[in-house]
This record gives sequence, C-alpha cells and structure tokens, in this order.
Amino acid sequence: MARQQMQVLTALDSAKTQWYHFTAIVIAGMGFFTDAYDLFCISLVTKLLGRIYYHRDGAANPGTLPPNVSSAVNGVAFCGTLAGQLFFGWLGDKLGRKRVYGMTLMLMIISSAASGLSFGATPKAVMATLCFSRFWLGFGIGGDYPLSATIMSEYANKKTRGAFVAAVFAMQGFGILTGGMVAIAVAAAFEAAFPAPAYEHGGGASTAPEADYAWRVILMFGALPAALTYYWRAKMPETARYTALVARNAKRAAADMSKVLQVEIEAEQEKMNDSTNAFGLFSKQFLRRHGLHLLGTTTTWFLLDIAFYSQNLFQKDIFTAIGWTPPPKTMNAMEEMYRIARAQTLIALCSTVPGYWFTVVFIDRIGRFAIQFMGFFFMTAFMFALAIPYDHWTRSENRIGFVIMYSLTFFFANFGPNATTFVVAAEIFPVRLRATCHGISAAAGKVGAMVGAFGFLYAAQAREAGKAEAGYPAGMGVRNALMVLGCVNALGMALTLLVPESKGRSLEEMSMENEEELQREIRTVPV
Repeated sequence: MARQQMQVLTALDSAKTQWYHFTAIVIAGMGFFTDAYDLFCISLVTKLLGRIYYHRDGAANPGTLPPNVSSAVNGVAFCGTLAGQLFFGWLGDKLGRKRVYGMTLMLMIISSAASGLSFGATPKAVMATLCFSRFWLGFGIGGDYPLSATIMSEYANKKTRGAFVAAVFAMQGFGILTGGMVAIAVAAAFEAAFPAPAYEHGGGASTAPEADYAWRVILMFGALPAALTYYWRAKMPETARYTALVARNAKRAAADMSKVLQVEIEAEQEKMNDSTNAFGLFSKQFLRRHGLHLLGTTTTWFLLDIAFYSQNLFQKDIFTAIGWTPPPKTMNAMEEMYRIARAQTLIALCSTVPGYWFTVVFIDRIGRFAIQFMGFFFMTAFMFALAIPYDHWTRSENRIGFVIMYSLTFFFANFGPNATTFVVAAEIFPVRLRATCHGISAAAGKVGAMVGAFGFLYAAQAREAGKAEAGYPAGMGVRNALMVLGCVNALGMALTLLVPESKGRSLEEMSMENEEELQREIRTVPV
C-alpha cells in the first residue's frame, strides 16, 4: 500500500522542472499578486478619501480621515484575512484544495468590485460600506494564503520546491508595484483632465468633484487580474498528495499526475484503505510530532509581521525627507496621490521586489533556516542602528542614511522571514492538516500585522501630548518604538530555532508520513 502510494509521490519529488510547474506558479501567483494589490492599494487612497469626505471649509490643512476611521479602513481587511486563513485552511483539508480554491478567487473578484462601488449619503455611510466590502475581500485573500502555498508545495519537486513556493509569494512584490503604477496613471489622467489649484490657494477646490471616481477605479482594478486566472484555477487537478493520502484514491492520483507529468504512473488499487492512524490537530500525537513546529511557525510569523507592517510608520518621514511628498497644503488632491504612489513604487522597485526574488534564487541553495535567521538578524541590527542614534538621523544632512537603512530593513524582511515563514509552513505538516496549520500560522501573522500597523501607530506618537498627531494620545516616541521593534526581531531570530530545515527533503519525510505508512503496512502483514 505504502509503496503503491509512494510511486506517485516519488514521481512528483523527482520530476524535472516542466512547463506545468511554471503554469502552477502563475496561476497561484496571480492570486498573491491580487492579494498584495488589494491590501496595499488602500494606503494610496486614504489621503484622497480624507480630502473628499472630511474637508472642513477654512481649515489650514486638507481633510484627513479621523484616527478611528483610518484604522477601520486600513485594518478591516486584516480582520477578514485572519478569519479567511483559519476558515479556508480548515476547509481545504476537509474538501480538498481544488474545490475551495475557486471560492476564494471569486470572493476576491466580487469584493474588489464592491469596494469601488461603496455608497452612502454621508461620509460615515460610505466608509461603512467600504469597510464591509474590504472585510470580505480580506476573507477571500486569507483563503488564498494556505491554499496557494499548499497547492504549490504539493505540486513541486523536492529539489526546487522552495523556489517555486517562494516565487508564488514573490508575486506580492509585483502586486505592490502594480498598485503604485495604477495609482500614478489614474492620478496623472485625472490631473490632466480635471486640473485643480493647490489647497493653500483654492481650499476645497483643490479636490475636483471627479476625484471621487479616482479611488474607486484604483480599488476596482484589483478584480481584473483575479478574474483573468479564474478559468485556469478551475482547470487545475487536485493535488496527488491530497488524492492519495487523504481521499485514499491512488488510481485517481496516478491518472491525474500522469497527465500533468506526461509519464506513465501505475497504481493497482483504485481505493486505498482508510488510515488507522489519522491523528487530529488536537491529539497528543500531533503535539508530540509537530507541536514545537507549529509553535515555531506561528510565533515567527507573528513577530515578523509586527516589524514588517510597523515599517509603514516611517514612510511619511522617508518620503518627506527626500522631497517626494511636500506638505499637503502645497498640493491638490491628485498631485498628492501621485507623489505618494510614486514614492511607494520606488520603494517597492528598489527594495521590496529584489528582496523577494533573492529568496527565490537562494532558498534551495542555502536553505530556509539560514535565510530566515539572517533576515531577522539584519532586521534587528538595522532597527537598533536607526533607534540608538535616532536624533542623528533626524538631522537634514543625515536623512539619506536614514533612507538607506530603512530600505535595507525592507530588503532583509523580504530576503528573510517574510518569505520563509510562508514557505516552511507549507512543507513540514502532514498533508491532511497542511492547509489548516498553514492557515493558523498565517493568521498568527495577521494578528502581528494588526499590532504592528495600529498598536505601534499609537505607540510611536510623541511622548508630549501636544506634539502627537491630531486625534492621537501621547505615545512612547519613534525612538523607543524602534527599540521595541529591534527586540521583537531578536526574539524572532531566537524562535527560528524551533523551525526545522526542509531543503531537499520530501514532504512525507518532513511530516513523518513515510514512517506512518510503514508502521501501518507492518501492522497489516499476517502473522
């Protein structure tokens, strides 16, 4: 039984890199392209939303979203993502990866379109409908995490599996880059068609009435790449590992993979016997075999996302320091969005995208552990290097150094734990619990993202109440917040020791399912 089953899996593990590998990367990767576009494009339009819906006549500066509204608009998708990761991860193990994969994409398409159609007679109503749509958008995005990672890891050969799974995740970089480019194009087009004076000269006239369409176009664009790949997702066969090891149908698994690999794979049994050793997530056996592994993947992802998403705190300082975003009152609404989008695009082009693809190139050469440990190490070093002499970096003549340090922190987050946490969680758990455990690990990351994006937004406010941003209480200050983030990264480096190296090893070897099958075969031999 184990030998017949393993013939299919051995064929997958030893398969040469073929066209279907790249097809799977594109199909799964376009989901992550859309995920990143949808999650990050909201930061490009929040300033515009404030100008449109929260303008006050006679105010010295353009309207901005109140802190509670800004937190809701930016954070509600994270809440949906967390819920989707847990739900669809569990569902993918229960119903199969293929049956659930199309659901998440359709939810993303509908919710992206609905986000741009947000309506209401008052600003509060528009923000409420926008938040409703973005919650369900996040819910679909959340499902894409465990399903894309699991499908790609189960399709890949063991020699290049890390690079293939990392390539799927690296599509996030292109999604972020495309979000900035779309916003630049939309802002330039609206600026040319509907010119407006700067706020300090025209007040409310600096935001043309047509600007209300601009942010809607940007948000709705996210539905396009998802819609283009829906057909191909529906055509993908179920992964052989799920079919053979969970559905217990070796003949179907062999037939599916024979078509994909274009080789003959024999399977004498149409149905395999039900597992007698199928331990569950909350069993003592899972705790003994994989408890520390799950602790490692959840805690490192949680700590990574605290640091990764809190880095958005410093973007406004970076952009102002190098002259990309002048004071808001000196610009009209479209110019401000153009400059913010240009800045984000340049950061993505110079540090975010290269970091992802460095991981793709090196992950199967130097291993997951080394990249993750190294990434946390350099993130720790750069955080402390920014924090300890923080007053030095605030001087205008030293701002270029601050920019470089900031970019390197982003680079080593992506050439480091931001990619490896995604990859390893899809490799080390049993096939019947793989999507569930990946979903749990990713959900822990989203808790960290909320702590980083919003907890530190308050914590990093000036210690003197009068110097905090409008609507925010006094905090611990940016310097102390950076010190805390340096400690967070150091803790992530320590907890990486709980995560095993999976380079060059089969999924069954990592999850100990070979051992399980052998024990079951021995028990069935007549005495």
